[in-house]
Amino acid sequence: MNDWPDRRTGDRSERYGRGSASPQPESARSMPHIQRRPAQPRRPQTPPQRPQVPPQSQGYDDRYQDGGYGSSPDPGYDSGYNTGQVYGSGSGGSDGRGGGRRGGGDGGYVQGRPAPDWRRRIKLGALTLVVVVLAVSISTYFWADSKLKREVDLSKVIERPESGDGTNYLIVGSDSREGMSDEEKKRLRTGSAEGKRTDSMMILHDGSSGPTLISLPRDSNVEIPTFKGSESGKTFQGTGRQVKLNAAYAEDGPELLVRTVEFNTGLRIDHYVEIGFGGFAKIVDAIGGVELDIPKAFKDKKSGADFQAGKQTLNGEQSLAFVRTRYAFAGSDLDRTKNQQKFLAALASQTATPSTIINPFKLYPTMGAGLDTLIVDKDMSLWSLARPRLIAGTVWG
Repeated sequence: MNDWPDRRTGDRSERYGRGSASPQPESARSMPHIQRRPAQPRRPQTPPQRPQVPPQSQGYDDRYQDGGYGSSPDPGYDSGYNTGQVYGSGSGGSDGRGGGRRGGGDGGYVQGRPAPDWRRRIKLGALTLVVVVLAVSISTYFWADSKLKREVDLSKVIERPESGDGTNYLIVGSDSREGMSDEEKKRLRTGSAEGKRTDSMMILHDGSSGPTLISLPRDSNVEIPTFKGSESGKTFQGTGRQVKLNAAYAEDGPELLVRTVEFNTGLRIDHYVEIGFGGFAKIVDAIGGVELDIPKAFKDKKSGADFQAGKQTLNGEQSLAFVRTRYAFAGSDLDRTKNQQKFLAALASQTATPSTIINPFKLYPTMGAGLDTLIVDKDMSLWSLARPRLIAGTVWG
Protein backbone atom coordinates (compact mmCIF):
# COMPACT_ATOMS: atom_id res chain seq x y z
CA MET A 1 0.00 0.00 0.00
CA ASN A 2 1.35 3.37 -1.04
CA ASP A 3 1.45 5.78 1.95
CA TRP A 4 2.58 8.77 -0.08
CA PRO A 5 0.31 11.81 -0.35
CA ASP A 6 -1.92 12.11 -3.44
CA ARG A 7 -0.23 13.09 -6.69
CA ARG A 8 3.28 12.81 -5.34
CA THR A 9 5.85 11.27 -7.66
CA GLY A 10 9.16 9.63 -7.07
CA ASP A 11 10.37 6.53 -5.41
CA ARG A 12 9.85 6.37 -1.66
CA SER A 13 13.39 5.26 -1.22
CA GLU A 14 14.54 8.46 -2.89
CA ARG A 15 12.51 10.89 -0.74
CA TYR A 16 14.13 13.74 1.00
CA GLY A 17 15.47 13.38 4.53
CA ARG A 18 16.17 9.67 4.65
CA GLY A 19 19.40 10.19 6.63
CA SER A 20 23.11 10.19 6.21
CA ALA A 21 23.22 6.49 5.38
CA SER A 22 22.48 7.24 1.68
CA PRO A 23 25.45 7.07 -0.70
CA GLN A 24 24.33 10.31 -2.32
CA PRO A 25 24.85 13.70 -0.75
CA GLU A 26 21.81 15.28 0.80
CA SER A 27 21.73 18.02 -1.81
CA ALA A 28 21.85 15.56 -4.73
CA ARG A 29 18.74 13.67 -3.76
CA SER A 30 15.54 14.59 -5.51
CA MET A 31 12.64 16.11 -3.69
CA PRO A 32 9.23 14.46 -4.13
CA HIS A 33 7.04 16.45 -6.51
CA ILE A 34 3.55 17.43 -5.51
CA GLN A 35 1.11 18.12 -8.28
CA ARG A 36 -1.35 20.95 -7.74
CA ARG A 37 -5.02 20.62 -8.59
CA PRO A 38 -6.28 22.97 -11.26
CA ALA A 39 -7.81 26.11 -9.84
CA GLN A 40 -11.58 26.03 -9.58
CA PRO A 41 -13.56 28.97 -10.95
CA ARG A 42 -15.01 31.24 -8.27
CA ARG A 43 -18.74 31.25 -7.86
CA PRO A 44 -20.55 34.54 -7.50
CA GLN A 45 -21.41 35.16 -3.86
CA THR A 46 -24.95 35.91 -2.84
CA PRO A 47 -25.12 39.06 -0.76
CA PRO A 48 -26.04 38.29 2.88
CA GLN A 49 -29.45 39.06 4.15
CA ARG A 50 -29.58 42.36 5.92
CA PRO A 51 -30.84 42.11 9.52
CA GLN A 52 -34.12 43.69 10.25
CA VAL A 53 -33.82 46.91 12.22
CA PRO A 54 -35.66 46.61 15.58
CA PRO A 55 -38.50 48.98 16.30
CA GLN A 56 -37.73 52.12 18.30
CA SER A 57 -39.26 50.73 21.49
CA GLN A 58 -36.65 47.93 21.49
CA GLY A 59 -33.58 50.17 21.42
CA TYR A 60 -33.60 51.55 17.83
CA ASP A 61 -31.29 54.52 17.50
CA ASP A 62 -33.56 57.34 16.35
CA ARG A 63 -30.68 59.60 15.48
CA TYR A 64 -30.89 58.33 11.92
CA GLN A 65 -34.40 59.71 11.66
CA ASP A 66 -35.25 63.26 10.79
CA GLY A 67 -31.91 63.76 9.11
CA GLY A 68 -29.76 62.70 12.08
CA TYR A 69 -26.11 62.43 11.11
CA GLY A 70 -26.85 63.89 7.71
CA SER A 71 -29.21 61.31 6.24
CA SER A 72 -31.39 58.33 7.10
CA PRO A 73 -29.78 54.96 6.75
CA ASP A 74 -31.00 52.22 4.55
CA PRO A 75 -33.95 50.52 6.36
CA GLY A 76 -32.13 47.18 6.38
CA TYR A 77 -28.75 48.53 7.36
CA ASP A 78 -27.20 47.70 10.77
CA SER A 79 -24.52 50.23 11.66
CA GLY A 80 -23.40 48.35 14.78
CA TYR A 81 -23.39 51.64 16.67
CA ASN A 82 -23.82 51.29 20.44
CA THR A 83 -26.26 53.86 21.68
CA GLY A 84 -25.02 53.44 25.28
CA GLN A 85 -28.42 52.18 26.47
CA VAL A 86 -27.99 49.64 29.28
CA TYR A 87 -30.59 47.10 30.23
CA GLY A 88 -30.44 46.99 34.03
CA SER A 89 -29.31 49.42 36.69
CA GLY A 90 -26.59 51.99 36.29
CA SER A 91 -23.03 51.44 37.40
CA GLY A 92 -22.95 50.75 41.12
CA GLY A 93 -26.52 51.95 41.51
CA SER A 94 -29.61 50.23 42.81
CA ASP A 95 -32.06 48.66 40.40
CA GLY A 96 -34.91 49.27 42.74
CA ARG A 97 -35.08 45.63 43.82
CA GLY A 98 -33.38 45.85 47.21
CA GLY A 99 -29.63 46.09 46.91
CA GLY A 100 -29.00 44.90 43.33
CA ARG A 101 -26.05 46.28 41.39
CA ARG A 102 -24.76 46.12 37.81
CA GLY A 103 -21.97 43.69 37.04
CA GLY A 104 -18.57 44.72 35.86
CA GLY A 105 -18.92 46.13 32.36
CA ASP A 106 -21.35 43.64 30.77
CA GLY A 107 -24.54 45.41 31.71
CA GLY A 108 -25.79 42.30 33.58
CA TYR A 109 -27.56 42.32 36.90
CA VAL A 110 -25.74 40.89 39.95
CA GLN A 111 -27.58 40.20 43.20
CA GLY A 112 -26.09 42.11 46.22
CA ARG A 113 -24.66 40.43 49.36
CA PRO A 114 -27.22 39.11 51.83
CA ALA A 115 -27.52 40.80 55.21
CA PRO A 116 -25.28 39.17 57.91
CA ASP A 117 -27.01 36.65 60.15
CA TRP A 118 -26.19 38.22 63.52
CA ARG A 119 -28.20 35.66 65.47
CA ARG A 120 -26.10 32.84 64.05
CA ARG A 121 -22.88 34.76 64.68
CA ILE A 122 -23.84 35.43 68.30
CA LYS A 123 -24.64 31.75 68.83
CA LEU A 124 -21.31 30.66 67.37
CA GLY A 125 -19.47 33.27 69.44
CA ALA A 126 -21.22 32.17 72.63
CA LEU A 127 -20.50 28.51 71.88
CA THR A 128 -16.83 29.27 71.25
CA LEU A 129 -16.60 31.23 74.50
CA VAL A 130 -18.17 28.37 76.47
CA VAL A 131 -15.75 25.84 74.96
CA VAL A 132 -12.75 28.05 75.76
CA VAL A 133 -13.92 28.67 79.34
CA LEU A 134 -14.50 24.94 79.90
CA ALA A 135 -11.10 24.04 78.45
CA VAL A 136 -9.32 26.62 80.62
CA SER A 137 -11.28 25.62 83.74
CA ILE A 138 -10.62 21.90 83.30
CA SER A 139 -6.92 22.41 82.59
CA THR A 140 -6.63 24.78 85.57
CA TYR A 141 -8.35 22.26 87.84
CA PHE A 142 -5.97 19.43 86.94
CA TRP A 143 -2.96 21.76 87.14
CA ALA A 144 -3.94 22.93 90.63
CA ASP A 145 -4.89 19.43 91.78
CA SER A 146 -1.49 18.10 90.73
CA LYS A 147 0.29 20.69 92.93
CA LEU A 148 -1.38 19.63 96.19
CA LYS A 149 0.92 17.91 98.69
CA ARG A 150 -1.23 15.10 100.05
CA GLU A 151 1.13 13.99 102.82
CA VAL A 152 -1.16 13.48 105.83
CA ASP A 153 -2.72 10.03 106.19
CA LEU A 154 -5.72 10.29 108.54
CA SER A 155 -6.27 6.52 108.27
CA LYS A 156 -3.38 6.16 110.76
CA VAL A 157 -5.39 7.96 113.43
CA ILE A 158 -6.95 5.42 115.80
CA GLU A 159 -10.05 5.42 118.03
CA ARG A 160 -11.74 8.22 116.14
CA PRO A 161 -15.07 9.83 117.12
CA GLU A 162 -18.16 9.18 115.04
CA SER A 163 -18.85 11.53 112.16
CA GLY A 164 -21.38 14.20 112.98
CA ASP A 165 -23.36 16.70 110.98
CA GLY A 166 -21.28 18.71 108.52
CA THR A 167 -17.54 18.78 107.87
CA ASN A 168 -14.69 19.75 110.18
CA TYR A 169 -11.40 21.21 108.91
CA LEU A 170 -8.31 21.51 111.08
CA ILE A 171 -6.42 24.54 109.72
CA VAL A 172 -2.83 24.82 110.92
CA GLY A 173 -0.26 27.55 110.42
CA SER A 174 3.18 26.09 111.07
CA ASP A 175 6.53 27.73 111.56
CA SER A 176 8.06 25.55 108.86
CA ARG A 177 10.98 27.20 107.05
CA GLU A 178 11.03 24.58 104.31
CA GLY A 179 12.06 26.04 100.95
CA MET A 180 13.09 29.38 102.43
CA SER A 181 16.51 30.86 101.74
CA ASP A 182 18.68 32.37 104.49
CA GLU A 183 17.84 35.82 103.17
CA GLU A 184 14.09 35.12 103.39
CA LYS A 185 14.44 33.76 106.93
CA LYS A 186 16.26 36.92 107.96
CA ARG A 187 13.79 39.23 106.23
CA LEU A 188 10.73 37.46 107.69
CA ARG A 189 12.37 37.07 111.14
CA THR A 190 11.52 33.39 111.30
CA GLY A 191 14.80 32.23 112.82
CA SER A 192 16.55 29.05 111.70
CA ALA A 193 15.14 26.45 114.09
CA GLU A 194 15.11 22.92 112.70
CA GLY A 195 11.87 21.04 112.21
CA LYS A 196 8.49 22.73 112.52
CA ARG A 197 5.90 23.54 115.16
CA THR A 198 2.35 24.79 115.04
CA ASP A 199 2.05 28.54 115.29
CA SER A 200 -1.75 28.75 115.04
CA MET A 201 -4.62 26.21 114.93
CA MET A 202 -8.31 26.58 114.10
CA ILE A 203 -11.26 24.24 113.63
CA LEU A 204 -13.63 25.32 110.88
CA HIS A 205 -17.01 23.55 111.05
CA ASP A 206 -19.42 23.63 108.11
CA GLY A 207 -22.81 22.24 109.14
CA SER A 208 -26.54 22.63 108.73
CA SER A 209 -26.58 25.43 111.29
CA GLY A 210 -24.00 27.40 109.33
CA PRO A 211 -20.23 27.72 109.57
CA THR A 212 -18.46 28.01 112.90
CA LEU A 213 -14.82 28.84 113.62
CA ILE A 214 -12.95 27.90 116.79
CA SER A 215 -9.37 28.97 117.51
CA LEU A 216 -7.16 26.58 119.47
CA PRO A 217 -4.41 28.42 121.40
CA ARG A 218 -1.17 26.57 120.95
CA ASP A 219 -0.35 26.82 124.68
CA SER A 220 -3.55 25.01 125.71
CA ASN A 221 -2.91 22.12 128.13
CA VAL A 222 -4.13 18.83 126.63
CA GLU A 223 -3.72 15.10 127.29
CA ILE A 224 -1.77 12.96 124.84
CA PRO A 225 -3.85 9.79 124.30
CA THR A 226 -2.84 6.36 123.03
CA PHE A 227 -1.71 6.69 119.41
CA LYS A 228 -0.02 4.84 116.57
CA GLY A 229 3.26 6.23 115.33
CA SER A 230 2.91 7.78 111.86
CA GLU A 231 6.29 6.46 110.75
CA SER A 232 6.92 3.35 112.85
CA GLY A 233 3.33 2.11 113.05
CA LYS A 234 4.01 1.23 116.69
CA THR A 235 1.27 1.85 119.24
CA PHE A 236 2.15 4.16 122.14
CA GLN A 237 -0.07 3.81 125.17
CA GLY A 238 -1.44 6.92 126.76
CA THR A 239 -0.18 7.72 130.24
CA GLY A 240 -2.35 10.74 130.96
CA ARG A 241 0.51 13.14 130.52
CA GLN A 242 -0.39 16.78 130.02
CA VAL A 243 1.42 18.87 127.43
CA LYS A 244 0.86 22.02 125.41
CA LEU A 245 -1.14 21.45 122.26
CA ASN A 246 1.70 22.37 119.89
CA ALA A 247 3.88 19.71 121.58
CA ALA A 248 1.69 16.97 120.05
CA TYR A 249 2.56 18.23 116.58
CA ALA A 250 6.26 18.44 117.46
CA GLU A 251 6.22 14.87 118.83
CA ASP A 252 4.69 12.95 115.88
CA GLY A 253 3.42 15.41 113.30
CA PRO A 254 -0.08 16.07 111.92
CA GLU A 255 -1.48 12.60 112.67
CA LEU A 256 -0.81 12.88 116.42
CA LEU A 257 -2.10 16.45 116.41
CA VAL A 258 -5.39 15.28 114.86
CA ARG A 259 -5.59 12.38 117.31
CA THR A 260 -5.00 14.76 120.26
CA VAL A 261 -7.57 17.31 119.07
CA GLU A 262 -10.20 14.59 118.50
CA PHE A 263 -9.54 13.01 121.91
CA ASN A 264 -9.79 16.31 123.80
CA THR A 265 -12.72 17.85 121.89
CA GLY A 266 -14.79 14.84 120.81
CA LEU A 267 -14.96 16.27 117.27
CA ARG A 268 -14.01 14.19 114.26
CA ILE A 269 -11.58 15.97 111.96
CA ASP A 270 -12.50 15.27 108.33
CA HIS A 271 -9.76 17.26 106.59
CA TYR A 272 -6.36 18.70 107.45
CA VAL A 273 -4.82 21.86 105.91
CA GLU A 274 -1.39 23.27 106.77
CA ILE A 275 0.62 26.21 105.46
CA GLY A 276 4.09 27.41 106.43
CA PHE A 277 5.63 30.85 106.93
CA GLY A 278 6.94 31.19 103.39
CA GLY A 279 3.68 30.20 101.70
CA PHE A 280 1.67 32.59 103.83
CA ALA A 281 3.83 35.57 102.88
CA LYS A 282 3.82 34.62 99.17
CA ILE A 283 0.02 34.46 99.02
CA VAL A 284 -0.28 37.96 100.47
CA ASP A 285 2.27 39.36 98.02
CA ALA A 286 0.58 37.56 95.09
CA ILE A 287 -2.71 39.40 95.65
CA GLY A 288 -0.96 42.72 96.09
CA GLY A 289 -1.21 42.97 99.88
CA VAL A 290 -4.08 42.95 102.37
CA GLU A 291 -5.81 46.12 103.53
CA LEU A 292 -6.36 46.16 107.28
CA ASP A 293 -7.62 48.65 109.85
CA ILE A 294 -5.40 48.52 112.96
CA PRO A 295 -7.15 50.26 115.86
CA LYS A 296 -4.05 50.78 118.03
CA ALA A 297 -0.35 51.06 117.23
CA PHE A 298 1.96 48.32 118.54
CA LYS A 299 5.53 47.09 118.16
CA ASP A 300 7.20 43.72 118.76
CA LYS A 301 10.92 43.11 118.28
CA LYS A 302 10.63 39.31 118.11
CA SER A 303 8.12 39.21 115.26
CA GLY A 304 9.32 42.43 113.65
CA ALA A 305 5.93 44.10 113.97
CA ASP A 306 5.89 47.92 113.91
CA PHE A 307 2.43 49.27 113.03
CA GLN A 308 0.73 52.62 113.32
CA ALA A 309 -3.00 52.95 113.95
CA GLY A 310 -5.33 53.32 110.97
CA LYS A 311 -6.04 51.71 107.61
CA GLN A 312 -3.02 50.37 105.76
CA THR A 313 -2.03 47.73 103.22
CA LEU A 314 0.22 45.00 104.59
CA ASN A 315 2.64 43.11 102.37
CA GLY A 316 3.72 39.52 102.99
CA GLU A 317 6.44 40.37 105.50
CA GLN A 318 4.21 42.74 107.49
CA SER A 319 1.29 40.29 107.42
CA LEU A 320 3.39 37.49 108.86
CA ALA A 321 4.60 39.79 111.65
CA PHE A 322 1.01 40.84 112.39
CA VAL A 323 -0.37 37.32 112.85
CA ARG A 324 2.65 36.12 114.87
CA THR A 325 2.79 38.95 117.42
CA ARG A 326 1.78 38.02 120.96
CA TYR A 327 4.30 39.63 123.33
CA ALA A 328 3.00 43.13 122.55
CA PHE A 329 -0.45 42.32 123.95
CA ALA A 330 -1.65 41.81 127.50
CA GLY A 331 -3.73 38.79 126.48
CA SER A 332 -0.75 37.17 124.72
CA ASP A 333 -2.05 34.15 122.72
CA LEU A 334 -5.71 35.12 123.14
CA ASP A 335 -5.12 38.54 121.61
CA ARG A 336 -3.01 36.95 118.90
CA THR A 337 -5.81 34.57 117.91
CA LYS A 338 -8.18 37.53 117.59
CA ASN A 339 -5.71 39.27 115.27
CA GLN A 340 -5.29 36.07 113.25
CA GLN A 341 -9.04 35.77 112.70
CA LYS A 342 -9.28 39.44 111.78
CA PHE A 343 -6.46 39.15 109.27
CA LEU A 344 -7.75 35.92 107.70
CA ALA A 345 -11.18 37.54 107.30
CA ALA A 346 -9.59 40.36 105.30
CA LEU A 347 -7.44 37.93 103.31
CA ALA A 348 -10.41 35.72 102.41
CA SER A 349 -12.64 38.61 101.37
CA GLN A 350 -9.94 40.25 99.24
CA THR A 351 -8.80 36.99 97.61
CA ALA A 352 -12.31 35.98 96.53
CA THR A 353 -12.97 39.21 94.63
CA PRO A 354 -13.68 39.23 90.85
CA SER A 355 -10.52 41.29 90.30
CA THR A 356 -8.50 38.30 91.53
CA ILE A 357 -10.57 35.42 90.16
CA ILE A 358 -11.09 36.85 86.65
CA ASN A 359 -7.58 38.27 86.26
CA PRO A 360 -5.27 35.37 85.28
CA PHE A 361 -2.17 37.48 86.05
CA LYS A 362 -3.29 37.59 89.68
CA LEU A 363 -5.21 34.31 90.01
CA TYR A 364 -2.48 31.92 88.88
CA PRO A 365 0.33 33.47 90.97
CA THR A 366 -2.00 33.41 94.00
CA MET A 367 -2.94 29.78 93.45
CA GLY A 368 0.64 28.82 92.72
CA ALA A 369 1.96 30.55 95.83
CA GLY A 370 -0.58 28.83 98.05
CA LEU A 371 -0.61 25.36 96.49
CA ASP A 372 3.19 25.09 96.45
CA THR A 373 3.33 25.25 100.26
CA LEU A 374 0.03 23.64 101.28
CA ILE A 375 0.05 20.25 102.99
CA VAL A 376 -3.29 18.43 103.09
CA ASP A 377 -4.67 15.00 103.88
CA LYS A 378 -4.79 12.29 101.21
CA ASP A 379 -8.57 12.45 100.87
CA MET A 380 -8.61 16.19 100.22
CA SER A 381 -9.99 17.21 96.84
CA LEU A 382 -9.48 20.59 95.23
CA TRP A 383 -13.17 21.40 95.76
CA SER A 384 -12.92 20.43 99.45
CA LEU A 385 -9.87 22.68 99.75
CA ALA A 386 -11.79 25.61 98.26
CA ARG A 387 -14.58 25.25 100.82
CA PRO A 388 -12.64 26.58 103.85
CA ARG A 389 -11.76 29.76 101.97
CA LEU A 390 -15.37 30.29 100.89
CA ILE A 391 -16.68 29.53 104.36
CA ALA A 392 -14.04 31.73 105.96
CA GLY A 393 -15.30 34.67 103.96
CA THR A 394 -18.76 34.06 105.46
CA VAL A 395 -17.56 33.55 109.04
CA TRP A 396 -15.10 36.42 109.20
CA GLY A 397 -16.56 38.74 106.58
